[in-house]
Amino acid sequence: MNTGADGLCDTQPRMRKSTKQSRSRLKALLIIGLGLLVGAVLLFWLLAMPDVSSLRTTNPAVTALIETRQAQAMEQGRAIGRHWTWVPLSRISPSLRHAVVAAEDSSFFTHEGFDWEGIKMAAKYNLDAGEFKRGGSTITQQLAKNLYLSSERSLLRKAREALITRSLEQHLTKERILELYLNVVEWGQGVYGAEAAARHHFKKSAHDLTADEAAWLAAILPSPRRYDPLRKTTFLTRRHNRILKWITRGSPLTPRLESAPKPEPDSEPEPWPEPELEPEQESREPQDQEPTKGYSESPTSE
Repeated sequence: MNTGADGLCDTQPRMRKSTKQSRSRLKALLIIGLGLLVGAVLLFWLLAMPDVSSLRTTNPAVTALIETRQAQAMEQGRAIGRHWTWVPLSRISPSLRHAVVAAEDSSFFTHEGFDWEGIKMAAKYNLDAGEFKRGGSTITQQLAKNLYLSSERSLLRKAREALITRSLEQHLTKERILELYLNVVEWGQGVYGAEAAARHHFKKSAHDLTADEAAWLAAILPSPRRYDPLRKTTFLTRRHNRILKWITRGSPLTPRLESAPKPEPDSEPEPWPEPELEPEQESREPQDQEPTKGYSESPTSE
């Protein structure tokens, strides 16, 4: 009679051991499966990575941002022009180059694609705000996004942006990155690049822009369509004045591509402030608004 009870007692430990082994195998399979999935996604990303090395000598025929804007216009049943004329860096006013770097990415010439201090501050701001509002993007990151990515806000897109940013920095010079950025950045409704922006807002070529005009163009970059046509609000005027003061006095953080006025004697340039955000404005992410009248030239592109 006791034999049956003894057998049952012997079976229970074996069953518990078997159950533990099954769970361990299941965990191992799940880990392996997850690893394979992540590996497949990373492999796909690597295979789908754009060939940025071709940008050394070739200008892009279109950008992801331009295609996105055109698709948005079609969905809304409205027409949108494309005003885009490519010019070399030498045909863009030195004042505009300095103004854009000072306003958008003051450490552009010293970092390798990422401004870690800016990213840390953006992360703190987002944490305090309880939502993703700032990206801490450098000029190189913005170029990667404009050329190849959607405006979706997600960690996956940011990861892809980081890979492309690193590739741009590895394959291109800083001057070429800046030239590309100044030629593809959005500067109004259907307005892309410095040449189209100069003609749209000031009726002149990018080469002939004054320091004051350059500061206005740099000031509207976080929300170019919001300020098209150019509206000199209190916020924008304050931002413009700071940029103008910075580029006319000189910045130790912004290497000059051409000679520019030296800082005033016996004075130190004031530290460049953190980017300001107008109330309810979200930094560097395109904002939808109704089309506005203004630029009437025929669309041009190269």
